Amino acid sequence: MRARSRLTRPRPRVLFPRSNNSNTATSNIRSNTRMASAARAPQPDVELSIPPLFTTEPLIRDSLPTESSRVQDATIDEVLPFLQGEEFDYCNFHGVPHLDRRLHVKFLHKQLGKLPAAFTPADPSRPWFFYWCLSALVLLGEDVTEYRQRLVDTVRPMQNQDGGFAGGFGHTSHLATSYATVLSLALVGGQDAYEAIDRRAMWRWLCSLKQPDGGFQMALGGEEDVRGAYCAAVIISLLNLPLELSQDSPARSAGHTGLFTGLADYVHQCQTHEGGVSAKPGIEAHGAYAFCALGCLSILDSPHRSIPRHLNVPLLISWLSSRQYAPEGGFSGRTNKLVDGCYSHWVGGCWPLIEAALNGPGSGPGGEEANSGGHALPAAKGSLFSRDGLIRYILCCCQDQSKRGGLRDKPSKFSDAYHTCYVLSGLSAAQHKWNLDVARPHEADVTGDSWSVTPYMDGEQIFDEEDRVATVHPVYVIPQHKVEAMQSYFSSKHGF
Repeated sequence: MRARSRLTRPRPRVLFPRSNNSNTATSNIRSNTRMASAARAPQPDVELSIPPLFTTEPLIRDSLPTESSRVQDATIDEVLPFLQGEEFDYCNFHGVPHLDRRLHVKFLHKQLGKLPAAFTPADPSRPWFFYWCLSALVLLGEDVTEYRQRLVDTVRPMQNQDGGFAGGFGHTSHLATSYATVLSLALVGGQDAYEAIDRRAMWRWLCSLKQPDGGFQMALGGEEDVRGAYCAAVIISLLNLPLELSQDSPARSAGHTGLFTGLADYVHQCQTHEGGVSAKPGIEAHGAYAFCALGCLSILDSPHRSIPRHLNVPLLISWLSSRQYAPEGGFSGRTNKLVDGCYSHWVGGCWPLIEAALNGPGSGPGGEEANSGGHALPAAKGSLFSRDGLIRYILCCCQDQSKRGGLRDKPSKFSDAYHTCYVLSGLSAAQHKWNLDVARPHEADVTGDSWSVTPYMDGEQIFDEEDRVATVHPVYVIPQHKVEAMQSYFSSKHGF
């Protein structure tokens, strides 16, 4: 972590060594909330065990003040009292407060209800609200199947005859809202949810978005960027869509014959001189686009083959590492920008895929030695980022401690569904370790690889076990068994 200058695969196997109970992560979440609270707060005369890295201002400061350095200074001043444990009624010996699970669950259910008039401009983003809230509820151990029928009834009118889902009735279909809708339907699960998707129309629409340079437009005539690459790859692989392009696809003019043809090369062109990934070739690198690039490549082929083949991994690791600041502990999204809770996922979620790229299959507990995948990169030893730093930032700085609940960018910001989802996803990435168990035999198998997950146990655990959240697939960002259920359902279908 960089000290910022003051300026048919099995469900995930989650093992809890501190417990004799071998239930899944969600079961442990529910049972652990009833644990004794004797160790919740240290005695008043007990000094908190917080490393100075997270409680003191940076030693090195830029002598030239700029607007960037001034807002960075203000952010440090804002978060230090929280990181020092001064803003909480109680915290554990490590200075980390509890995850207020009950309050956040209440906030999310409210976000899925009737919203005030101020949300009217966000109407085209309704599918995102579904996904953010449902995903966050699952991370908190909640059952979201109660929302199945409401979701199906709501999204059916958003699906256009020409394919894809819009943000609302009568709107134009968009890859981002289609991605959010498909993931939401996967989260609630069940045949009614799956059958709400017109797969034939979705395939035709995706073929019309495929471009001669290999990428995807976000909407017909709209922008083309790496978000489209990732969103399209997720939809295609979850719905088991045919890979062959329709005869009228614009990509046919460049000789492309498949939805995935040329896509990895397009992603490759989006890596910048810094090492990060930009929305499209030639512009500034951004953390969210790095995740989209890694996620897309991990769908096109196993990450230990596809990522080193198409990205400069050492340069990308350098850029991603530079996104984590001290004393904050959280991630920024771009160079010379502030930490933001949402990058707990957009940058924090990159690390499981980077580790899989370096370690290859069979590197988990009881597995074989790492498979290099044909590249000369060394295997990852230990964690590539400060998990403790990220956990501290999330639990100390990102929780809205008012009656409102939810999670946020930083203490001065309001909580919202977007940050609640991605902050919790980042917390899950920091609390767990994903291992690529078995790689697919060939890249044409878009149903993907076999993964397993365990709690990350290297060193002393700074959060209480009751504050462990559930796990989400490192590529799809929904639970692994939800991914497998949707893929299994559609793989059993012949044709449309």
